[in-house]
Amino acid sequence: MSGESDLTWAEVRRAAAQQLAVGTSANPEQEARWIVEEVSGVRGADLVGVELEAATAMGTQRVAAMVARRLAGEPLQYVLGAWSFRGIDLFVDPRVLIPRPETELTAQLAIDEAVRLGARRGRRAPFSGTEAACVVADLGTGSGAVALALASELPDAEVWATDVSADALAVARANFAGAGSIAARVRVGEGNWFAALPAALRGGLRVVVSNPPYVAEPEFADLGPEVAAFEPRGALVSGSTGLESITRIVADAPVWLEPRGALVIELDPRRAEPAVQLALDAGFAEVRVLPDLAGHARVLVARLG
Repeated sequence: MSGESDLTWAEVRRAAAQQLAVGTSANPEQEARWIVEEVSGVRGADLVGVELEAATAMGTQRVAAMVARRLAGEPLQYVLGAWSFRGIDLFVDPRVLIPRPETELTAQLAIDEAVRLGARRGRRAPFSGTEAACVVADLGTGSGAVALALASELPDAEVWATDVSADALAVARANFAGAGSIAARVRVGEGNWFAALPAALRGGLRVVVSNPPYVAEPEFADLGPEVAAFEPRGALVSGSTGLESITRIVADAPVWLEPRGALVIELDPRRAEPAVQLALDAGFAEVRVLPDLAGHARVLVARLG
């Protein structure tokens, strides 16, 4: 079954787009192209150069299987098995949340806070050693997306990536292994929030960032089938109010942060006001919530004074 099929890659792509157009895809042409790129191993403008070549029989079968999964409602990111986050290619599957633009903003704000507090932004010089000038932590790392963004853009930082889910950490470790030298400063801890970190880090974290579960139990059914049926429930639902995880992180953060450290948390816009009050009650001197690209209150930034 490893020989050529009777179809060219262009014909395979067009057939996939026609099938996807019958389903719920908002952009069947683009999705079909991504699927063919993944299967053929040829991406971007280079695909044009091979589209008139005969597709392999195995490749044709694999495209058909991926299109079937997509038509069954599975998110495109899981079908492809990979997604990009701030220019970093990540392996993703149903053990972890799909990286979203809102979380790219969360990562950006965490990097900005670290730089504001003296961390250097940029690329690490070759042969510069492994000593870290500061320590930052990504709690509930999932795929490892935020941790890798921090390691990539804060060249002198030691980054701790934690998760209570061993399955999620398996995905994160795979992504760290595939990230090359930028992951050399990433440390992994398994456990619930700060309990996953070594006690020696208490009072020594410059920035803590988290994209915790923030969906309330009664809201889960409203998430839509692509999310509710495929993404990990434990990474989405926090409890009856949606504030349980945020409450825990905010309350414990001050004793883990440096005296002027910062906490960055992604949240549901409906939780913005109570989250601000939680941070003020915990002793943070400056608290604000920044909007996402849609203008919704999305990321809490709390600074110790």
